[in-house]
Amino acid sequence: MGNKRSYGDACGIARALDVVGERWALMVVRELLLGPKRFTDLRAGLPHISPDVLAQRLRDLEEAGVVEHRRLPPPYASQVYELTASGRALEPVLMELGRWGGTFAPPPSDDMCMSPDAYALSLRALFDPARAGAFAARVELRLGEERLRIVVADGHVEADRGELPGADAVIETDPATLIDVLHGHRPLADALHAGTMRFAGDKRKARRFTELFPLPTPAAA
Repeated sequence: MGNKRSYGDACGIARALDVVGERWALMVVRELLLGPKRFTDLRAGLPHISPDVLAQRLRDLEEAGVVEHRRLPPPYASQVYELTASGRALEPVLMELGRWGGTFAPPPSDDMCMSPDAYALSLRALFDPARAGAFAARVELRLGEERLRIVVADGHVEADRGELPGADAVIETDPATLIDVLHGHRPLADALHAGTMRFAGDKRKARRFTELFPLPTPAAA
């Protein structure tokens, strides 16, 4: 890893942090969990990282065997970055980190941002199987120009980028309203009345869907 700093500790946690503990490293991994991306796509998902820092993190992660890059064949001829098997193995770590971090979630604010991939992954992380029970639904979530496809079945959720033809329900909203409603900061009825959240298709399933992603309860001191 070149001149990267090391904890100099034989513990597996320390060795893992030697690889992905630098600022932005895990965020880059997060942005690649749902599939390959171009450099410009990564910049769009991480608007607060500088191009130089992003390039350095990609080099570090590639050197560590976490990320690899390849060139798409014509007519695209673009270079994309994707996770290796080692990188993909970080998914459960990030899911648990997301659940743990949810206990520190601040109230929504205008200066906070999340990429579409981050929204999809947060749905995976915060999904409550006990609340879902036997509920099953195929939902397309529309956040402006972005589309997420979410499938709930058998106490499990799959969330990914893209449209979902034949969805049971379509939920159209903006990111701030979505977070407000899912995390209980705003009553669903208020968002529906104001028109900042709209349902199409099976509205009963859409309503039930919004109840499945509570923030985790903070651990007792």
